[in-house]
Amino acid sequence: MTSPASDGIEVRRVTADEWMLWRAARLEALRESPAAFGSQLTDWIEAPESRWRERLSVPGAHDLLAVDGEHVVGMITGMPVADDPSRTELISMWVAPSARGTGLAADLIDRIVDWATEAGASVLDLSVMPDNPSAHRAYERAGFTPLDEPGDLLPDGRREIRMRRTLR
Repeated sequence: MTSPASDGIEVRRVTADEWMLWRAARLEALRESPAAFGSQLTDWIEAPESRWRERLSVPGAHDLLAVDGEHVVGMITGMPVADDPSRTELISMWVAPSARGTGLAADLIDRIVDWATEAGASVLDLSVMPDNPSAHRAYERAGFTPLDEPGDLLPDGRREIRMRRTLR
C-alpha cells in the first residue's frame, strides 16, 4: 500500500519480503541517530535475513517506510501489545535529516494513530530517549504526554521516557 505524504514523499507499508529495504533504512537510522534508539548498529549490522524477516512478521504490526524517489527518508512501526489488545506501541520512528522539518514525522505518527484506532486500541504508547528533546517535542505536538512509569533502563543508568496518547 502506497499513499502520498508531504513534498512528493510516498509512504508505504512493508512486509517481510521487503526485508532488505527495511534493513537499509534501519541501519541508516542507527548510523545517523545512534542515541535515538535502544538498539545499536552493532545489534543489527550482522543480523541474518531470518531476523529481519521475523522483525517484519510480527502478527498485527504495521511497518511503514517513507520514500522520496529512490531514498528512504523515514520509518515507523505500530506494534500491538500481545497481552493487552487495548494498547499499541509506536516504535522504530526515524526521519532522515533531509526530511526533518517537512511535517513527515507528524504524518507518520498520524498514520500509526489511524492504524491503532482502526485496530481497536484505546491508547498508543512509546518510549523516547531522555536526551532526544526534538523527538520528545514532536511526540508532545502529536498529543503524547509523559507517563509516571519508568521506561527501560539504559546502560548509563538513566531510563527511557514513556509517553502515551489516548485514542478514544
